[in-house]
Amino acid sequence: MRLALMITASLAGLSLMACSPKTEEHAKTAADQAATATASAAQDTAANVNAAADKTAEATDKAMDKTGAAADQAAEKTTAAADKAVDSATDAAGVAKRKADAAADAAAKAH
Repeated sequence: MRLALMITASLAGLSLMACSPKTEEHAKTAADQAATATASAAQDTAANVNAAADKTAEATDKAMDKTGAAADQAAEKTTAAADKAVDSATDAAGVAKRKADAAADAAAKAH
């Protein structure tokens, strides 16, 4: 059994040596193809990263525009509410003054 295994191993080694130049050529070709595939993958990855960066920048710009517009709208609404509050306070002060004057007149007539 050992003899058969040794003979098989020897034959495999001899056939490998006989095919060595051809095997070497195939290995070189495979290595060249692997290098080409690796370079192509690297270029594709770089292109994808650049495209993602462009989309991220575009999305950030849109978000900034929307945030700015929302802030402007909030400022306008706040200003309008403040103006309305001032008008209401002014109206209330006028009503209070008229009531105070009416009360003072009523008090003066009572004496």
